[in-house]
Amino acid sequence: MTDRDVRVVYTKYDGSLHWHQTTRYLGEDEHGIWVGARAGSTTQRGSEPPIVLDQPFVELIPNGQWWTAVFNGAPASTEVYCDIATPAQWRDDGEVTMVDLDLDVVRMRADQRVLLLDEDEFAEHQVRYGYPREVIRQAERAAAWLQAAIRAHEEPFGRTYRYWLAQVT
Repeated sequence: MTDRDVRVVYTKYDGSLHWHQTTRYLGEDEHGIWVGARAGSTTQRGSEPPIVLDQPFVELIPNGQWWTAVFNGAPASTEVYCDIATPAQWRDDGEVTMVDLDLDVVRMRADQRVLLLDEDEFAEHQVRYGYPREVIRQAERAAAWLQAAIRAHEEPFGRTYRYWLAQVT
């Protein structure tokens, strides 16, 4: 079913609300489900005030993977922003949730550098939240795979996302 709102909700490992926003369902392909929003949409961290986004974006929610990927239009400085997270859980057609595991892999728009972010937060939260060994292993594996795939512009990090991004620009 297309043209419906999808609430995207990230929590922390203790269940506390993290980033959340309402997007539009765009479709599905071999990479997963795509949602997106136009420039001027909002996102919110926990109960903090909403933030208005200057750029359109699409988000890929792959099935059974330990990551999600946001592809930003201009003027965002990050072209690709991947959250390492537990596999997505669909509550129904209108809401998807996952646990943010701190690590992020990004590709910068200007120079195409691929960076791994928040390793310190990941280490701190392993202790604070008591991440099980398997969660740590899956998060590290996903981060390593993403760095290589994004650097190589493997799909969906090459051209595929541009088709979906064009639907919200």
